[in-house]
Amino acid sequence: MTGRESSRGAADAVAAAWRLLIEEGADVVDPAMVRAAYARPRLRELSPGVSHGIMFFSKGTGPDATRVGGYVYPRGERFWIRGPLGVGTLGEADTLEEAFALVVANLPEGCGPAVLSTADDL
Repeated sequence: MTGRESSRGAADAVAAAWRLLIEEGADVVDPAMVRAAYARPRLRELSPGVSHGIMFFSKGTGPDATRVGGYVYPRGERFWIRGPLGVGTLGEADTLEEAFALVVANLPEGCGPAVLSTADDL
């Protein structure tokens, strides 16, 4: 596979993951959370993930890919943003827009778009 084919494959996988969350993710995550994250162009390039209503992002398309930026946890009317492993709490936010702005602000330099890979590859 050429670099161009790999990039296209990764972009297709990321687009499919977003489409699945937008169209069918209401059972696992608040649709407002998905819409707010998708509104951020830098996050739209990354592979989205959810677990127990928590949203996060990966720089690879595989299930074990490295997570980046942070995790957004709903907490009543507010949101708690935890950094990637070893970083700790990034802050709290009153709105989803503020929460995802904090995630974007904490993306590593040069992060994105996502690539076809797993954590072992990155």
